[in-house]
Parts: sequence; C-alpha cells; structure tokens
Amino acid sequence: MKKVNNIRRFTFYLWVGLAYLMLWVLVEWGGHGEWESHPGMFGTILLNEIWRTSYIIVVNYILFEYSVQAILRRRKYLLINIVLALVLFFAHLFLYTIMLYVWKTIGAGMGIYNEFRTFRDIEEELSFQFGFSVGSFFFFGIIRHIYNYIKLKASAQRLLIEKQSAELNYLKSQTNPHFLFNTLNNIYSLARDKSDLAPESILRLSKILRFMLYETGGSFVAIEQELKIISDYIALEKLRYDETLRVSFNNDIEDMKQALPPLLLIPLVENAFKHGVSETRTDPFVDIYLSVNKRQLLFIVKNSTEDFQEKGRLKGNIGLSNLRRQLELLYTDYNLSVQHSDSGFSAILKINLASHVQN
Repeated sequence: MKKVNNIRRFTFYLWVGLAYLMLWVLVEWGGHGEWESHPGMFGTILLNEIWRTSYIIVVNYILFEYSVQAILRRRKYLLINIVLALVLFFAHLFLYTIMLYVWKTIGAGMGIYNEFRTFRDIEEELSFQFGFSVGSFFFFGIIRHIYNYIKLKASAQRLLIEKQSAELNYLKSQTNPHFLFNTLNNIYSLARDKSDLAPESILRLSKILRFMLYETGGSFVAIEQELKIISDYIALEKLRYDETLRVSFNNDIEDMKQALPPLLLIPLVENAFKHGVSETRTDPFVDIYLSVNKRQLLFIVKNSTEDFQEKGRLKGNIGLSNLRRQLELLYTDYNLSVQHSDSGFSAILKINLASHVQN
C-alpha cells in the first residue's frame, strides 16, 4: 500500500513538472526567453528544458516528500530537528546548484542538452541555476500545498458523510425495534383479554414485518408504500378500541411514486395513539392528513388528549427525538412543530423534498 501511495505521489510531481514546463513554453511563446534570441531552435531549447525539468521534478519530490517530512517529525529533542534541518538545507542547496550543473553537463555529453547562454565563470552559471531552482521550489511548493488542502478538505467531507450515514443507520435501527415494541404491546393486550381479534392483529403485524424486512433496507421508498404501512398500522391500532374511536386518514398526493425515506412519518402516527388516544377517556380521535405537491410535503397529525402535561414527555420520547435527528441529517429545509391545546395535540411536519442532502 505504501508503495502504491509513493507511486501516486511521484505521478503528481510528474504532472506538476509538466505544468511547470508548459508555463515555461508560454513565457517563451511570449518572446521573453531563449527562443527570441535563437529563432528556429525551439525544439532544441524545449529539449533542454525537458532535461532540466526532469531533474527538478526528482529533487523537489525528495525535498517535499522526504526531507521536509523528516524535519517535521516529532522527536524527543528539538535540537536533532534543528541540526537535521541545517544539514538538509545545505544538501538541497548542493542539489539545486552544483548537481544541477552536473546534470546539464551529463546531458551535454549525451547530446541531449545544448547550452545557448554564455557565462563569465562557473559561479555566474551556478547562480543562474540556483535562481531556476528557487523558482521551481516555490512553484512545486504552492501547487503541492493547494493539492494537499483540496485532498484534506475532500477527506474531511467524506468522513463527515460516512459519520452521518452511520448515525442515520443507527437511528433507523432504533426506529424499527421501537416501532415493533409498541406494536407487540398492542397484540399483547388483545391476547391477554383473549380477544378474537388477536389472530387478525398478528396477520397485520406480519405484513408490517414483511415491509420492514424487505422494503426499508434502501434509502427511499415510494410514498404509496409509506401510505400502506401507515394504513396497516392504523388498522392494527383500531383493533384495540371500540367504535368510539374516530380515525380519519386523508391525502392529496400528485405523484404516488415520489421518493421518501422509509418509516419517516410513522413516529408521529405512533405518538398519536400511544400518548394521545390510549390516554383519552372520552371522544378519542386521530386525524391524519398527508399532502405532497411540487415536492412540498405537509403531514399533519392531530389527536385527542386529556393531559396538558404530556407536552414535556412527548418532546422527550424516543420517537420524536429520533425523527428530529433524522430530519437534520436528511434535509436542509424542513420544519417540525408540535402544538398543545385543551382539545388535543397536533404535530405538523413540513419538508421540502428537493432539499434532500446528497450523500
């Protein structure tokens, strides 16, 4: 793995070296270099720069990937880092000047490099090569810094997405057992009373389990499937009550295939029965309305209640707190509000489905 990473890093330096060479071509093309002084020799001059740049690529790779990393490594004694920095500074000064001159000489001996400039002495030539090297140092350093920053930002974003995805899966894993726990409680109460409706309730539960097992594994389901599971849950709940319970479930949906995260709406319906109807002694009711038009979802659940103090308990239960966090992770434009009055409790959920966070 380390070898693969080293190859990738060196490939990056090859691309930066190519960009450095192209920058030189643009300068020459603008008539501010050797090409202007030696018209018709562009190919030879280009070969010279390719020869020099190939050396610069290797030296800058060694500098940034090994020397700088060695200096920045944490050690027990800071003095070791300081001494190492001085040694490597002079080593790279040697590489950027004398060894670059040697590299040019080797190229000239092989017929690859042709010198077009004349220098008074070797010191002037070394000074010229040093200026070329310093320019490459800043160019490679700046590009490398930008590249690492972009990679770090992308990595941080990827980790954030992975963390949010893991949390969302955890919330879903909480929702299903919580949902089943409440449903099984309903069936238990029927079985305890030896009700003839117990077999029917088990059959309806099997349908709900089938949906949860085969349909909720993905990120989305069609709204018509969500409506079906809500209807099955309502039918299961109604088995526990007599005819005094009034339940209405209406919808206005322009596209039944519109995508929605599975079991996103069911917690509000659960709360209506568990914290409302089950604790209402007179005129219990649940009114549910779902509207989805132009990707704007409106879900209203109203239920009877007799205890105004339920407010604190409702805000803190697992279902609602779980739902709020799922909404935070899934959408950027939504609103969940609860209202209490002497006559009942209302939960109003608004979601701009187009604001779904793309993971």
